Amino acid sequence: MTRIVAGSAGGRTLQVPPKGTRPTSDRVREALFSRLEHLGALSAARVLDLYAGSGALGLEAASRGAASVTLVESARVAADVCRRNVVTLGFGDTVTVVVERVERFVARPVVGPWDLVLVDPPYDVPDDELAAILGDVAGALSADAVLVVERSTRSPEPTWSAGLERFDDRTYGETRVWFAQPERALA
Repeated sequence: MTRIVAGSAGGRTLQVPPKGTRPTSDRVREALFSRLEHLGALSAARVLDLYAGSGALGLEAASRGAASVTLVESARVAADVCRRNVVTLGFGDTVTVVVERVERFVARPVVGPWDLVLVDPPYDVPDDELAAILGDVAGALSADAVLVVERSTRSPEPTWSAGLERFDDRTYGETRVWFAQPERALA
């Protein structure tokens, strides 16, 4: 059972798609979001959740004070689950669900910069495809943005595009999480 860990919707249960997704465990989400809160990356943030699945990561951000969240999911069944979760949690004014391939979404010009980007692709997404997505996202980040990539511990570190620099990584069981920022924020 997947739940929102903390915030305004803390403890509320989320629906998950019947197949084809790998929801981030509550334990990993709790650790990840504790780190993001410590970094000051959530309060009033514009959040982009790529490969949203059930929407658990983006909805956790909304519960913890993000100003707006965009969930991008290409599978219609999963996107419908995201929409139901948004309605159930009462986040209709904060969270938008976009049914589109991540590659197409990030290749388009964006309305404004993202403060927090959560990237949790299926483990079978090739490394070069992930690198291209990170490259497209790099140009759409605010100056002090945080980008998070979640992968299996068996996956190599993502290839960071020009303009991005990893500043931390954490391992939780079989899950590894990398944190990156725009290089200008590290100066």
